[in-house]
Amino acid sequence: MTDLNYSLSELNVLPERDAQVAFSNCCTSQAWNDGMVAARPFISLEQCHETALSVWAGLGEQDFLQAFEGHPKIGDVTSLREKYAHTKKLASGEQSSVDEASEEVIQNLSAGNTAYEVKNGFIFIVCATGKSAAEMLELLNQRLPNEREVELKNAAAEQEKITAIRIDKLIPNG
Repeated sequence: MTDLNYSLSELNVLPERDAQVAFSNCCTSQAWNDGMVAARPFISLEQCHETALSVWAGLGEQDFLQAFEGHPKIGDVTSLREKYAHTKKLASGEQSSVDEASEEVIQNLSAGNTAYEVKNGFIFIVCATGKSAAEMLELLNQRLPNEREVELKNAAAEQEKITAIRIDKLIPNG
């Protein structure tokens, strides 16, 4: 996601192409973007969120998969090490329940992400905000046995959460 953000009134009057780009920073489903651009103007941030949920609820599997493709794959060991390298510093004094990501956790996350993608045909989607590597691994292990249809719904629900966070970043002063 880029650092672009707008006031609600600015977002409402953006040219269609610019609004598409702005909304694509929240979710990469073209159908979702089209729905959000067409729904403008929004009278409040809350209405924008409600519309986002409504548009998302009307989409299908291909739209969900397109949205999932917009996420970076966090399956290789190097990217996992980089992602969780800061957790030790966070844990000291502030969050004693957050442990540094051990090499074992990183290796297991990598293997689990790969197994998940092979099984389901899409990457593991979870709203990772505030979650440690160990928590991510636990969630992955809980969801890995699920049938693909269940995981498609789980991933779509997680995408809703991620999109909401990104909308708040897009319109920070809603």
